Amino acid sequence: MSVSQYLFTGTAFLMGLLLLVTMGRLIMGPTIADRVVAFDVFNTLLCMIMLLLAAAYDSVVMVDVVIVYMALFFICTLTISRYLEGGI
Repeated sequence: MSVSQYLFTGTAFLMGLLLLVTMGRLIMGPTIADRVVAFDVFNTLLCMIMLLLAAAYDSVVMVDVVIVYMALFFICTLTISRYLEGGI
């Protein structure tokens, strides 16, 4: 592994630790709105980890997967927010 792969992998590991913190907010959030925001942050961090690992291992296919994943979870977050407003 090269130095850049070690840096990308180390950064992905640190972001994984942030995922654990976000998971705590997702589980113990005092309100539903806090949980929705934590869900959105969780998905964003997960996609960033996937992009870092795609850059570290030169995987172009993973970038396409991340784009689809982000689009799906953006729609999911909008749907949950609309449901909480009472629009659905």
